[in-house]
Amino acid sequence: MKKTLTLILLLGTSLFANVEKGKAVYAANCAICHTINGGNGMGPDFNMVAYSRTKEEIEYYAKDPYSLAKAFGYSANAMPTLPLEDQEFKDVADYISSLQPFKKWMIKKKK
Repeated sequence: MKKTLTLILLLGTSLFANVEKGKAVYAANCAICHTINGGNGMGPDFNMVAYSRTKEEIEYYAKDPYSLAKAFGYSANAMPTLPLEDQEFKDVADYISSLQPFKKWMIKKKK
């Protein structure tokens, strides 16, 4: 029974995003253009992205920035298409989204 439960937990965790892995993906692929909490990045600061976008929007945009730039309100797009695996996109979106952990709570409070 313990082996089955352990196997289920291991398989289940690989299906979900991981903030720590996402932080590593950010450092290796995003940090050259995007800052967190200020700085002089070419792209928008990820703290602000986390505040204004859902995790799913972040993931979809990272996967296909050219087709979504105008839909997201950008007049131009300089972001390249990144050669990442689907799980890496999920992980980095989870990391970026985690920068604003109380966003959902704050939005509900305003209503």
